[in-house]
Amino acid sequence: MVQICSALLLSLTLLSGAVATPVDTYEFKSMDNQKRALELAHSLRCPQCQNQNLIDSNSPVAQDLRLEVYQMVDAGKDDDEVIEFMTSRYGEFVLYKPRMEAKTYALWLGPVALLMFGLFIGFMFIRKQRITEVDEQEISVEEQKELDKLLKRDDK
Repeated sequence: MVQICSALLLSLTLLSGAVATPVDTYEFKSMDNQKRALELAHSLRCPQCQNQNLIDSNSPVAQDLRLEVYQMVDAGKDDDEVIEFMTSRYGEFVLYKPRMEAKTYALWLGPVALLMFGLFIGFMFIRKQRITEVDEQEISVEEQKELDKLLKRDDK
């Protein structure tokens, strides 16, 4: 009896820790629409959470935007129209992959420029080290004369 009570108490304790998250239930007209809507929702960022896409976020804003995406896809809108609607309403921030435009060149080209700059600095540092090593290996005129004398003795 004690084992049953302790097992029941343990299971109630474990179950109380589980938090149920709401599940979106939306019926699509076709499986293709469902797949497209889910892909779009995965590619759009939640404006409130900032580090989660619309699918992963549990915020009310994300729930509303998921529903909006689902309805737009089911209404026959293509991906570009849905993305245009979201960006016009929330800005480029909702896109995980910003468009290649003049104002986003720094986002796209900045990492490449930093990599090239780092490689250039590394190349210059290594080159300077090699030049310094060669300079240190040069011997004076007196040392060269002494070396020549030693080498001439060994030749005889």
